[in-house]
Amino acid sequence: MFSSLLVANRGEIAVRVIRTAKELGLRTIAVYSDADRDALHVRMADEAWALGGLTSQESYLNTTKLLEIIERSGAEAVHPGYGFFSENADFARAITQAGVTFVGPPPDAIEVMGDKISSRRAAEAAGVAGVPGLTHPVDDPEEVVAFGDEHGWPVAIKAAYGGGGRGMRVVTRPDEAAEALASARREARSAFGRDECYLERYLAWPRHIEMQVIADDHGSVLWLSERDCSAQRRHQKLIEETPAPHFPDETRRAMGEAACAVARACGYRNAGTVEFLYQDGAFYFLEMNTRLQVEHPITELVTGLDLVELQLRVAAGEPLGFSQHDVVRRGHAIEVRINAEDPAGGRFMPTPGTITRFDRPDGPGVRVDAGYDTGDTVSQYYDNLVAKLIVHAADRDHAIARAIRALGELRIEGVATTTPADVAILDHPDFRAGTHSTRWVEERLDLGGVAPVATASQDAHELVPTPVIAEVNGKRVAVTLYLDAAAPSAPAPRTPNAPSRPQRSSSARAGARAAQTGSGEVSVPMQGTVVKVPVSPGQQVDAGEVVIVLEAMKMENAILAERAGTVREVRVNPGDTVGTGDIVVVIE
Repeated sequence: MFSSLLVANRGEIAVRVIRTAKELGLRTIAVYSDADRDALHVRMADEAWALGGLTSQESYLNTTKLLEIIERSGAEAVHPGYGFFSENADFARAITQAGVTFVGPPPDAIEVMGDKISSRRAAEAAGVAGVPGLTHPVDDPEEVVAFGDEHGWPVAIKAAYGGGGRGMRVVTRPDEAAEALASARREARSAFGRDECYLERYLAWPRHIEMQVIADDHGSVLWLSERDCSAQRRHQKLIEETPAPHFPDETRRAMGEAACAVARACGYRNAGTVEFLYQDGAFYFLEMNTRLQVEHPITELVTGLDLVELQLRVAAGEPLGFSQHDVVRRGHAIEVRINAEDPAGGRFMPTPGTITRFDRPDGPGVRVDAGYDTGDTVSQYYDNLVAKLIVHAADRDHAIARAIRALGELRIEGVATTTPADVAILDHPDFRAGTHSTRWVEERLDLGGVAPVATASQDAHELVPTPVIAEVNGKRVAVTLYLDAAAPSAPAPRTPNAPSRPQRSSSARAGARAAQTGSGEVSVPMQGTVVKVPVSPGQQVDAGEVVIVLEAMKMENAILAERAGTVREVRVNPGDTVGTGDIVVVIE
């Protein structure tokens, strides 16, 4: 086993990996962006190194800087977590070529399965059928229209190098194709660095069921359990559970064997997840995620296995040490994602800001995996997952009751979270009966009674880089402290090259906190970056028409006109950073 591990990630998954690594006696190394300088994963690691930059591209996706830190820190292994570089074959190859162990599958397997198009081909070669779709990238909206006319509407546009619902758009009719394809490609490029997209038929009422697999270098390829991830919004999961309700054992075994066949077909090693759509007793290959999943803890609770420990041991060349027959699943587990989003009215609007209170639930069968604590800031620049509540009980009914009880104990203040929607899902007769699907939350769940959550200021404190002369063990050194700009004692920075936050446009700042209800002043409900301005002064718009497209927390959000009229003023341009309440468009 290697002696040191660098975690090339942030948030709750970095914290999760660090914990197991410490239990194994490994030296843990964190990396951080300017926004994450004092983040929980940084505080927990044995040492931490600065990446610089704020956005993902400037920091956690900066290959050159990561490789430099890996070398300087003496890390013997790298765990990529999920997202960022976890499914990037070039990064995995660069790690291994540097003589460092990559805690994940071989680069060739990532290459085959990381590209959703080639993964469909590999699955078909292994005898596992997929949802009807194309096996080549699409860049012409007319191809979307032709596919829909041939296979039926709706059509799903999906990022070829993505996952987790990022870069996915559902097109219900031909005139939506051009904008949906452009939007999917923008979001895919932002989240994954590549914008290739492909097409699939969008099933009417499917369930999303995935299979956890693990493979070693000694010929073992095992399936551990399935997970039902059908409770979703924006094609991103909210609640996951295992075992899947009303899922026949013979189908479970067939899906497990199919998942292992897919893994063998690409020479897979380490932990991975093969995802399927299940409808009317049949299942279809969807994709393979060549990494640890967000929802892996529920598999850990029903099997008693530590998946991160298995990942590390397999990466070190050790055999799994158990067979398929030895995998025993007990009880029922549910994971609830706690995202910084306001679910009022089913809108799920991102709510970056500072957490002023975070009280975790406790009691039998309750686990919380979090990337934040009281006083930490949820940044607009990254995914908005704050924590995961995971519960385990003897059966599904008791697990649901336990999850609702634990959510009642959870207290998070300062940012709105998805907790009210989570409770509504768990307590709904459709969910309890197991008749929900991937489309249920957005099409049938009524969240009209969920009121907007009042929060403290949504703006993160700005930290000013401040050069200071200090003495360390008698030696005079120059260091940089990052002090709260709002604090009266914080001196102004003295170095012209010091990093700073991107500034909001002055016109947007001037209109901050203006009223918006029923008025012609369109303001934004969260921090973010303007990616598209589809209107211009003098243009006529209708109520409900998109006037700004804002990217916040790795998602595109359409900002709508609240009244019809003529656009008098547009105060922002693509690339501008705006804050909560900033007025971006004026309509008269």
